[in-house]
Amino acid sequence: MRPTTLLDTMSQGGSGAWARPSTTQEPTHDQATVRRDARPAATLTQLEGREFDELVAGLVPCRNNDPELWFAEQSAQVEQAKALCKECPLAAACLTGAVDRAEPWGVWGGEVFVDGVVVAKKRGRGRPRKTEVA
Repeated sequence: MRPTTLLDTMSQGGSGAWARPSTTQEPTHDQATVRRDARPAATLTQLEGREFDELVAGLVPCRNNDPELWFAEQSAQVEQAKALCKECPLAAACLTGAVDRAEPWGVWGGEVFVDGVVVAKKRGRGRPRKTEVA
């Protein structure tokens, strides 16, 4: 399971055990034997789930800060979000997931997306200034 999938499931109700999608095929004799003999999948208790959520929240900046920061319009806030992403252990997986999903905009994995494309720097709204501001 990809790290971004884990984070997505956390936002939908917790960090419970991940369940593999069921198949429509009937199991063969060999598969049925393996399933009977296999140990049941370990599930997290509610306390373990909360502890895991707290651990992830401490390591992943987008779970600790205002979510609007990653979708900001002002350049300073966008740069702040990018800087926070640089410290994240999931930045590479986050960027890969955003590219796979063709995210339309926001800061993902330390990169800025505009119209589904990674750009070096986000332009502000409106016309550019004629003179530089100090």
